Amino acid sequence: MGVPSNLSPSSSSLAVLLITVTTLQLLGAESKTFWGDIEALKELKNALDPTSVSPGSCISSWDFKLDPCDNIFSDRFTCGFRCDLVDSATSRLTELSLDQAGYSGSLSSISWNLPYLQTLDLSNNFFSGSIPDSLSNLTRLTRLGLSGNSFSGSIPASIGSLSNLEELYLDSNSLHGAIPPSLNRLASLKRLELQGNQLSGELPELGSLQNLFYLDASNNVISGQIPLTLPSSLLQISMRNNSLQGTVPENIKHLGFLQVLDLSHNQLGGSVPSYLFEHPSLQQLTLSFNQFSSVQPPISLGTQSEMIALDLSNNQLKGLLPSFLPMMPKLSALTLENNKFMGMIPTQYAFKVAVPGSGVSAFERLLLGGNYLFGPIPGPLLGLKPGSANVGLADNCLYRCPRVFFFCQGGDQKSLSECRSFGPIIP
Repeated sequence: MGVPSNLSPSSSSLAVLLITVTTLQLLGAESKTFWGDIEALKELKNALDPTSVSPGSCISSWDFKLDPCDNIFSDRFTCGFRCDLVDSATSRLTELSLDQAGYSGSLSSISWNLPYLQTLDLSNNFFSGSIPDSLSNLTRLTRLGLSGNSFSGSIPASIGSLSNLEELYLDSNSLHGAIPPSLNRLASLKRLELQGNQLSGELPELGSLQNLFYLDASNNVISGQIPLTLPSSLLQISMRNNSLQGTVPENIKHLGFLQVLDLSHNQLGGSVPSYLFEHPSLQQLTLSFNQFSSVQPPISLGTQSEMIALDLSNNQLKGLLPSFLPMMPKLSALTLENNKFMGMIPTQYAFKVAVPGSGVSAFERLLLGGNYLFGPIPGPLLGLKPGSANVGLADNCLYRCPRVFFFCQGGDQKSLSECRSFGPIIP
């Protein structure tokens, strides 16, 4: 567009300025995505190793010659994010969820200046390096998913400032160091997954997280004792395969909604406390591969228990088989393998497999192998057919347990000398 010849030089400059401003305003009106959000998307794309952006992946389609939010789900921005209108003319990124396309690169160079973002999910790719402190800029974030990558270094304490966070997934990476106590400030947190890293030190106090219902810190090298204060809202706790010591704390009985507790593969010891068998909601208890030496019987004999599955295998449990376990009405899976139980198999155990009483769940799984049980096979078991129940009695000191019975398969009975060396268990 030319400038009319009859205008003075000053008028000509003013006309050019007006045309420039008008052009910029028109361009702004055409763009639906806030410019800062576009810059953040560009930063993310530029941070990736270009060789990891495969054809057909979400990011391979991102073409910033066009407006992202205005062209989402087109062939130029096929996927990877979501936009929402925050006023009549501007869209902001509210979700950034990448596909599992094998992206690699570091997040440390990204400013993460996305104040409206609620979900960030980069799971199951090959991102590496440290988790940047700049993620704390995502003040509206409710879900952070970094699972299944190659992140290293420690969990930044700044994550504790994400006050709206409800779900935190940092599992299956190479994170190390202590779990920061600042996580106890995430008052809205409902789900915390830290499993499959190299996290060490003690589990911090998390008692302030009164909305937390799922905690998984399994497969790390966490040491020390189980915290005395845990959120009363918890439904599931999994801390298997760590280096926890001590015993199961009494505060567990105050977690009135707890359904699943897995503390297997640790160094816990002492007695399995009686209150676990009287817990009002606990359905699955796994304490295998620890150093427990005894089982405390509950005063109620477990008759009010909600427990369905109990695994106490591979401990140092001694004495007779607990007589109260068959009296637990809903217990259908019992594993006591590889301990040091002795004595005869109580008839109640056999009846709960073969002919349970009315309103009582049968033992669908009863694994007693690898102990020092002696005497004859209880009569009710002799009529069992293969496939009717999963029963294992191998590697004991039983009198006549031929492999013609499916529950005697899987290993021979111990030798007479080994049985006698353990104690006076052979009549």
